[in-house]
Amino acid sequence: MKVVVHVDGGSRGNPGPAAAASVVSTPAGEVLDEAAELLGTVTNNVAEYRALLLGLSRARELGATEIEVVNDSELIAKQVQGHYKVKHAAMRPLYTQAMAALRGFEAWKIRSVPRAQNAHADALVNAALDQARAATA
Repeated sequence: MKVVVHVDGGSRGNPGPAAAASVVSTPAGEVLDEAAELLGTVTNNVAEYRALLLGLSRARELGATEIEVVNDSELIAKQVQGHYKVKHAAMRPLYTQAMAALRGFEAWKIRSVPRAQNAHADALVNAALDQARAATA
């Protein structure tokens, strides 16, 4: 089964309160799953990797064998594609986990898009952060 996995991570402050989200859909756009999780205080790039890991896990749980990952982080996409090195120490273990998870699929690709083309995952991140802020206010 082939799926499209939109992922997004964000932090309010860098580092700051952060969340990760994923939206798994069919290639035709039918949403199969959506998820968001709070991450505590991390950097934006760590949140982006955690979103990737969340999306890969959710796709695997649905039985996906082929995935297309869509995110709005060019850095993460280029690192996973092997075009950029992972220099930041906090991101190396997350990169290693992501690559191991990707190897569990028969086929995969990743691409970055403008934030507007990743709106559903972005909205889930912001909703999780807004809800967390409201709960502590």
